Formats: sequence, C-alpha cells, structure tokens
Amino acid sequence: MSVDINDDVDRPTRQALLASVHRHTGITMTEKKWPLLQGRLRRRLQALSLDSYRDYLDVLDSRADEATYFIDLVTTNETSFFRTPRIWDYLWQQFLPRWHNEHAGSILQIWSAAASSGEEAYSLAMLCEEYRERHPAFRYRILATDIAKYVVGAGEIGLYQGRSIDGLRRSRPAFFEKYFAKIDDRFAVVPALRANVSFREHNLYRRLADPLRIDLVLLRNVLIYFDDAGQQAVVDNVASSLVPDGVLIIGESESLSRHRTGFDFEQPLIYRKQEAMRERRA
Repeated sequence: MSVDINDDVDRPTRQALLASVHRHTGITMTEKKWPLLQGRLRRRLQALSLDSYRDYLDVLDSRADEATYFIDLVTTNETSFFRTPRIWDYLWQQFLPRWHNEHAGSILQIWSAAASSGEEAYSLAMLCEEYRERHPAFRYRILATDIAKYVVGAGEIGLYQGRSIDGLRRSRPAFFEKYFAKIDDRFAVVPALRANVSFREHNLYRRLADPLRIDLVLLRNVLIYFDDAGQQAVVDNVASSLVPDGVLIIGESESLSRHRTGFDFEQPLIYRKQEAMRERRA
C-alpha cells in the first residue's frame, strides 16, 4: 500500500540524517545536498510504510541492520568499463611492463577501491589477461571493494547489460567478444576473469582487515565525496596497504596537493609512494 509521506522535514531531522551519512560512510553532505538525500530515502520510507523522515531516523538509530540499506541508498555508484582512456594507456604501456620486469616470479596485487558493480575491476582483469597472453609467467590478483553491499554482490555475479556493456562494445569490441558470454539479455564475465577477481565489503574509513601488500590501487572519483579530514584519513588507510614504490591512481577531479600523503606526483592522476624513492636517493 502506498504511504503518504510528509516531505516537510524540520531542520534537526535533516541535520541528523545528514550527520548519519557521515557516521556510516565518511561522506560529507551539506544542507545543499538534502534534496538529493531526501529523494533517495523516500523509496526506503515507502518500503517501510513510514510517513515521516523523523520516524525513519528512529528506525536507523534503533535497528542495526538498517544501516546496510541506508548505505546502499546514500552512496553513488557510477562507473563504466575502461573509464578515462589515458589511465589504461599508462597501465598497459608503462606500469605493467615495468612491474613485470622488476618483480619476476611475484604476483601483482591490485586493489580496485570503491569498485561499485565491478566494471573497473574487470577492466583491470581484461588488461592483465591480455598482458599474460604475451608474458605467460605473469600472474595477478585483483581485490574489488565497496561499502555498498548490493553493488559488491552485483560485481561478484558479473552480469552486465544496458549502458555499461554497450559502452564496452563500442570502445573495445574485441574485448567484449573475448571476455563476455551472452546469457538471455545480459552478458556474463568469462571464468578466466572471475578467477582472478575477488569482491568484499569495505569502508574506506578503515584499513583493510587483513591487508595484502598491494602494488597498485585505483581510488577513482571517491575523494570528492569526503571533506579534507576524510580525504586525509582515506588516503592514509590506502597508503598503509601499498608496498614501497606502489602506485595510486585517483580521479580526474581530484588532487592530493592539499594533503600530507606520503605520495610523490608521477603524472596527472598518478602518484607513487615515497618511501622507496627516498631509499633510492639515500
């Protein structure tokens, strides 16, 4: 049954819900973002048969399981295969050959942070598979994480349709044909890619629970959602899992210049962890 929701929300309730976004995700939302948050929460109020946002706030504060739904609603999950071509050119032409030359016999460990529904992680896997065809001894593993439970599940399933897969078909038709199989009206990632990609829930405000020694992190179009203190905390957490000389790639609208990060600028969007650089100079 449809519920008549009262959209006239008092300021204390608005402020409390905006603060809840930060508490559960680390994302900072100001009053200007209230219409966006209100629109996203409205669906959840309908599902719970609640007629006021104050009632929903009470549910969020009193039921631990509601946080999962809340996080899924308030996070933005916009991604695509091979987003920003220059990043993939850098990985193919510079990063992979250099890493393979310097780490013979090792396994390349990649972290796709805030991976959403997996397009970025599987783009990385396609690139690595292509490289492995040319260098059979090359091995890799990709960890894909996101705070939103439902997109982590979508990435694990690896089924795509609509704009996401249409973009890949147009931009890299050979990859589309090689790495996807049609199932009804959707396209499934082939087992060769899935075998080297794992998904898990993770809040970037926390360090990885069992940190791997990561060689490459893609943290793209994520920092823009945090305030300065939040950005510093996230970058510090990511850096803690990177090996000396590890590489961090961020988004087009982002910069590390305002923070003390432990990274040196390599080229636009691309940073290298400083420790190894200092060791080399010593």
